[in-house]
Amino acid sequence: MLIRRFYDDALAQASYLVACQQTGEAIVVDPNRDIDRYVAAAKAEGVRIAAVTETHIHADFLSGVRALARHTGAQLHLSDCGGAEWRYRFAGVDGAAPLRDGDAIRVGNVRLDVLHTPGHTPEHIAFLVTDTAGADAPMGLLSGDFVFVGDVGRPDLLERAAGEAGTTVEMARTLFRSLQRLRALPEWLQIWPGHGAGSACGKSLGAVPSSTLGYELRFNWAFGTDDEERFVTAVQEGQVDPPPYFARMKRLNRDGPPMDAIAEPTEHDAEGARRVFGTKETVVDVRPAAAFAEGHAPSLALPLGSSFLTWAGWLLDGEREHHLVAEDAATAARAA
Repeated sequence: MLIRRFYDDALAQASYLVACQQTGEAIVVDPNRDIDRYVAAAKAEGVRIAAVTETHIHADFLSGVRALARHTGAQLHLSDCGGAEWRYRFAGVDGAAPLRDGDAIRVGNVRLDVLHTPGHTPEHIAFLVTDTAGADAPMGLLSGDFVFVGDVGRPDLLERAAGEAGTTVEMARTLFRSLQRLRALPEWLQIWPGHGAGSACGKSLGAVPSSTLGYELRFNWAFGTDDEERFVTAVQEGQVDPPPYFARMKRLNRDGPPMDAIAEPTEHDAEGARRVFGTKETVVDVRPAAAFAEGHAPSLALPLGSSFLTWAGWLLDGEREHHLVAEDAATAARAA
């Protein structure tokens, strides 16, 4: 069995390629929209992406499941759990295989068993990964936004980001019950989470890329109480406000992530630049702060660093086009 972790620092987001080296089949779990990295990795490893899936309807980035499945011809697998409002609306159009608690996905000798783990979102699932060629018990859990290193997925996003009023306490109780299911699993189980430190999907995520269930049972605050009421209170404390773009991402990822290519920025000549600066259109200066301080035209300073996407999600209207000031064309393309 082969496992490759892909980590996007700007999103503090992890996705995974799991493959059976004997048969050359692979599955990608929680891909983001930059699908070229998965295609390149599969080619380098000599495997074929036969399946694509994700743990839930993401709020913090545009999902790549649809684009990757179409690009590779892989079978798409999507959660069929949760209420009607938060089920995938493009599943039928894209021929997705529905996943429910107890189902399994097979890629060669590797089996991914589905656990319905609601609480962060109603439809959330996690995957127990077993290499059946040499084991009869799972090695690890692809936990998505259910369990992180040192934390668990926040239960308030459905209310605070998606507008489902009055759902936070109910989701917190559901999350508590989902967590109790893990106590019956072996403590050697590795935990491979969907986010690391810096993500707004939890309040105290660790920077370590993986953990074990035994370690989390002992040191993750969420497993520190068997009292549901205490947990419900504690999980709501200290959660930061979700960025406004979370609501838009939830809708896009539920209804069907757009398939159009990521736009390449076009360069303005001097006359075009003067026209832009003479209007009230938004100009985003992605140069380092020091360069901006030395001199700038009327614009919004958002240096292209580790917090760029968070600030952009807070301050920019995702439905509109924006103009960029960058040091070179490659930097402009990366920011776009």
